[in-house]
Amino acid sequence: MKPMLSEPSSLGKTRQNTCHTALRVWADKKAGYTPAEKETEMITKEKKAELVEKYGTKPGDTGSPEVQIAILTERIRELTEHLKVNTHDHHSRRGLLKMVGKRRGLLDYLKEKDITRYRSIIEKLGIRK
Repeated sequence: MKPMLSEPSSLGKTRQNTCHTALRVWADKKAGYTPAEKETEMITKEKKAELVEKYGTKPGDTGSPEVQIAILTERIRELTEHLKVNTHDHHSRRGLLKMVGKRRGLLDYLKEKDITRYRSIIEKLGIRK
């Protein structure tokens, strides 16, 4: 005989989701977040354009390693701050590790191609001590 799905099991799921949402709201309030602040966690268009202008070799240069490294560094810094507050956010932590790996690869490429550009970007961004 097949087991039948009863209403209480579906109600349990709803209760569980409601509790999880309430816990998330409580954690956000405890951390001092408001909905408006949560929306501004990502890098803005203006900030990205500023980084492209500052580190690009020519206007509109988004593909050079320096620009990519600068954008990744900014995103890494913002995500690091997010993880200081939200210590159990493992999905974001995985994204952070992927970004660090991508930046590491770009830095290795730049180091092989042109050591002076590598040293200047490291100094400008303050990545190494």
